Amino acid sequence: MTNEFVLEAITREFPESVISSSEPYGMLTIEVKKEDIKKIVHYLKDSSLEIKFLTDICGIHYPEFPDKEIGVVYHLQNMMTNFRLRLKIFMSRENIEVDSLTDLYAGANWMERETYDFYGIKFKGHPDLRPILNMEDLGYHPMLKEYRLEDGTRTDKDDNMFGR
Repeated sequence: MTNEFVLEAITREFPESVISSSEPYGMLTIEVKKEDIKKIVHYLKDSSLEIKFLTDICGIHYPEFPDKEIGVVYHLQNMMTNFRLRLKIFMSRENIEVDSLTDLYAGANWMERETYDFYGIKFKGHPDLRPILNMEDLGYHPMLKEYRLEDGTRTDKDDNMFGR
């Protein structure tokens, strides 16, 4: 199975859903429409591509791009051929909700909860969407690039040391 073959299969099945594709470090990465992510993942799992393993779900935050400020990245794998695929979806801050994959992958439960906990991304249809690592009354999502990385009272460190 090759990147070209999988990209062609997804593009053929969902011609309006694929926004862009690339191959950083040889891994096929496809940006798709947010509303089609569940259909695409379901197709990848149940088709002859047999991409049945959900490796990871994580969030990303690009505050400099208001239309694509919040993203969710899905890493999937065919365990028989060791083919790996990355799917990305993006959304604005006002519409920070996406379909849950818990009915397709039981392991998505904790991954989606962690992504919600750290980025505030809501997963529609999730059976128990609540924080798992942070305190429930924390009041903010710590991985969003809105907060200083260091304590403002410290004089020995500042955010410039961390690339901000």
